[in-house]
Amino acid sequence: MEKRVSVVPEPPYHVFSKKEKWTLVIMIGVAGLFSGLSSNIYFPALDAIAQVRKSSSRSLFDIRISPLFWGSLSDTLGRRPIYIYSFLTYIIANIGLSFSPNFALLLIFRGLQSAGSASTVSIGNGVIQDITPPAERGGFISFYQAIRNFSIAVGPVLGGLLATFFGFRSIFIFLLILSSLVTIAIIIFLPETLRSIAGNGSLRLAGIHQPLIRRFTKDPPYIRDRDDTYSSPKVTLKTFIEPLLLLKEKDILLSLIFGGTIYAIWSMVTSSTTGLFKQVFHLNELQLGLAFLPNGLGTIVGSTIIGNLMNQAYRAAEEDYRTSHGLPASYSLPKKALPADFPIEHARLKHTKWITALFVISTSLYGFSLSVPAVTSLPGWIVVPLLLQFFIAATSNAVFATNQTLVSDLCPGKGASSTAINNLVRCSMAAVAVAIVEQLIAGMGAGGAFLVLGLVTLAVVPLLVVQWYWGPTWRRERMESKAKGVGA
Repeated sequence: MEKRVSVVPEPPYHVFSKKEKWTLVIMIGVAGLFSGLSSNIYFPALDAIAQVRKSSSRSLFDIRISPLFWGSLSDTLGRRPIYIYSFLTYIIANIGLSFSPNFALLLIFRGLQSAGSASTVSIGNGVIQDITPPAERGGFISFYQAIRNFSIAVGPVLGGLLATFFGFRSIFIFLLILSSLVTIAIIIFLPETLRSIAGNGSLRLAGIHQPLIRRFTKDPPYIRDRDDTYSSPKVTLKTFIEPLLLLKEKDILLSLIFGGTIYAIWSMVTSSTTGLFKQVFHLNELQLGLAFLPNGLGTIVGSTIIGNLMNQAYRAAEEDYRTSHGLPASYSLPKKALPADFPIEHARLKHTKWITALFVISTSLYGFSLSVPAVTSLPGWIVVPLLLQFFIAATSNAVFATNQTLVSDLCPGKGASSTAINNLVRCSMAAVAVAIVEQLIAGMGAGGAFLVLGLVTLAVVPLLVVQWYWGPTWRRERMESKAKGVGA
């Protein structure tokens, strides 16, 4: 017999329709392209660009630090103003890069460019948490990641073309024009979504939070005025410290370390592609750009597939929860805050085991596909390492999407900050990894180096096991402490 439950109609998590949500995610996805594009567009370029590429560790430093600043501000002041400020920073950097008279200034403006573009990832994830309940979030985050990762496929090709035919400064001019167009689109169309300012999308927006187009069109019927108790958010020192406090939560830290390890290894594969493929297959800059396509396509495919799998796993976990609690089929879990005993960790990590296994196998074989002259000289052999790159990219980015979705679920109301701390951990690990990958390959050979990286992945798999069995308990304790006013 079904348990009778008195169900009080719950207000919609967000008033936007599915079509409006998808449109918004496409917009922030295009904005998020610049984070990857600003780095990957340099990989296949001429010698002048190769000098800039050697600053990739510094760029990763900027990428891991700046989102803590921008992300914290966007969780307090709103998504829209921080998008605008960060893009203005990016535009100024590209103007400087286009006309820098010496290499020192080039590096300074390159750091500023990274600081401006890196924030788009964390702010975008914050927007998705604002507008989507947990049941939809996995698909939206994966789709958002797939759009952003399109830059990995097209960036090196564009970089090779621009540098070959117009010189390396044409890359900065191209990014300047493209980012200016996106900034204009944000100013005109992007609404504020931060729930403390916009609610579920039904509160009237004003000032910088209001998209320009709203000033010339009629308000939708669901728009209402906010009550008189509202006060403007204030930025304090705590605003910037809060993301760092997430590191003291055991379940969150385990997720960040595992995801950071996979990200670091994928970054080593990507950053070493130019040198390895130039040495083994004697490719020119244009061909090197094309060699990045399988990696880029893998990121898109992996992100897209895991989004659907996560949504299916969530629905299955929701059905199991209803059955185990004797709830009717019509009962829906609360959208704003999941029950403490709902196994969100199991729903998100369900497919991670076989995905990680495929990543380990592909990474371990990848180096050997480049290190045996007897086979690398065979006609068409280049397809083998490129195919392995596709699987490495697909599986690693499936892990990233799963990892980011789970971290967002564990940090309700802190979408941008949770992404910023995720970036801090994984880009810190990647910065170290990218800095040593050439020495690792030189010392052990490509085969030995990537076999070791496969074994490193196996070494962190127990973190997933701990997260699976003890993560729900830690999350429940944190929720209970917060309810009592003890926790954060």
